[in-house]
Parts: sequence; C-alpha cells; structure tokens
Amino acid sequence: MSPSAYLQTRQRLIAATPHEIFDVLANPAMHPVIDGSGTVRATTGQVQRLVLGSEFGMQMRLGVPYRISNTVVEYEQDRVIAWRHFSGHRWRYELEAHDSGTTVSETWDASRLRHKWMIRLLGFTRTTGPNMERTLERLAALFPDDGR
Repeated sequence: MSPSAYLQTRQRLIAATPHEIFDVLANPAMHPVIDGSGTVRATTGQVQRLVLGSEFGMQMRLGVPYRISNTVVEYEQDRVIAWRHFSGHRWRYELEAHDSGTTVSETWDASRLRHKWMIRLLGFTRTTGPNMERTLERLAALFPDDGR
C-alpha cells in the first residue's frame, strides 16, 4: 500500500478567523460536534481547554464503545494544534488566515505506526479522507458565511 495512504490531508476555507476556529479545536467538548466519522461520542475527564501537553480522553464508538487517550503534542495559539493517540498516530490542524476567512488543513498521520496492517484491515486508509472532509464541513457549518 502507498505510504500516502497513512498520511492524509484535507483542506477547506472557512469563513471565520483563526482565533474562532482554534477555540473550537482546543475545546475537547466540541470534538463530537465536528467529528465527521461518527465515532467520537464525548469527552472523558475534566480538560476544558487544550494546551501543549494536555492529556484528554474521548468516548468512542466503532461498532462497540471504547475510550481513547490523547496527548497534545503541537500547540501554537490560533495556528497549529495536534494530538497523538496512544498508538502513535496524530491528528493535526493548521490554520492560515486569509481576507475571506481561514484555510484549515486537517492531517491524519499514521505513517509512524508499527502495525499499519491493522489500520488498513479496519478500513481507516479508505475512510479517513472522506471523514476528514465531513469534519471540515461540520466545522465550517459552525461559522455561516457572513460575506467576509
């Protein structure tokens, strides 16, 4: 399988400032609201605002319920936030301001995993890209275009 299957990025221009978008991404309670995969259910624990080094958990469901632990590994206010799952793959959001809004780039990086066959077997290499597109769609829907 192509290495690019384990490193995927999607982008979308959203009619909001980087600060407005970052506030959503840095709030774990908003992750179920924007999740395009349908697997993120709720936060676990008390973290209300993510910062570098934050550890936070999510209640998930993919056929059966489970929990996943994450650690924020990149953080630059209003520009970049990324977290790593216990298995090593990362979710990263990069924000770039424009006159008409903010380009949001979402990246899923499973390229460092030792057991890539499991990710492929579970179908993540096929479904993650479309799920990220839906996530960015849901994130954009929080900020209706007001003609900026």
